[in-house]
Amino acid sequence: MTYATGEVQRGKIHPGAREAVREWLERFEAGTDAHFALEGTTGWRFVVEEIERRGFTAHLADPAELNMLRGPKRRAKTDHADCELMVNLVLEGRLPESSIPPAHILELRALVRLRKTLVDQRIEWQQRLQAQLFHQGVVPGLHLCRPEDRRRLAEMQMSPAGRQTMGTGLIMLDDFDAQLNPLSAQLVALAKSQPGCRALEHELFGVGWLTAVAIVAELGDCRRFHSSDQAVRSSGLDITVHESNGRRPGGHLARQGPAVLRWALFEAAQCAARKASPDHAYYVRVRDHIDHNRACLSVARKICRRACHILKDLGDAAMAPPRPPSVSRDPKAA
Repeated sequence: MTYATGEVQRGKIHPGAREAVREWLERFEAGTDAHFALEGTTGWRFVVEEIERRGFTAHLADPAELNMLRGPKRRAKTDHADCELMVNLVLEGRLPESSIPPAHILELRALVRLRKTLVDQRIEWQQRLQAQLFHQGVVPGLHLCRPEDRRRLAEMQMSPAGRQTMGTGLIMLDDFDAQLNPLSAQLVALAKSQPGCRALEHELFGVGWLTAVAIVAELGDCRRFHSSDQAVRSSGLDITVHESNGRRPGGHLARQGPAVLRWALFEAAQCAARKASPDHAYYVRVRDHIDHNRACLSVARKICRRACHILKDLGDAAMAPPRPPSVSRDPKAA
């Protein structure tokens, strides 16, 4: 839509790839005060990169908040209706925008999510193999990562299909380890050279290098939050509330936020079970009143608030790119 004439044009960019978007953007003159609104769903990154490369302004709409502004669904949801809604919200200055992290934070985020995916899939294979062992009547308690237990497994009675399943599963576990070990070392090295990660690892009990880099990558620039409660809300650890006529049933986790961030905060919160933790007394009180998981979730919210304040106080340094590894000056190393 053009401000000067009010002209509205509709079309489709095909294929949905970088080159096609770049070619479509060429129709707009460089230096034009052009604004583009798009929904923060899969594929937004390369579109935003191409928009900003041309010097235009990209507005990334939060899908959940945009859905609330869409209102009750009384007609079919179409792309034209979504575009019209976002255009109107941009013109009115009411578009619920998500933050667009810098490129190096997006790279960190991609690596963190890759590692979490590999860890989850490795756990799935471990559970699948343990279930197969139980199904075959093999003695429980075997640790499939230990060479001695693998040798014991080769001597146990199993059906041909069960042994083939175990052989395939062990190969998968080894492949996961071959990918996870260097990736974890890479993330730890990046975290040690990034100011925000170093601050979190130093000041928050239970936060290690891997959880620190996950928090920085997923939480992003905390200066966009008016309060630390907004940081908790963005993580999806807040409790949903529905109240009608004075009745307020128990809520559930919102889960509207990065799953990796919730994982990192929960992992750090489990360290509150240690007596050395500054949150141990609070953890014990909530655990005895409810249970372990609820206590860890409560501590995770505290850690999220503290992380928000720490990153806010760092200012620009919190989102600074990791320093490249120093080059050795030893002439023998050349």
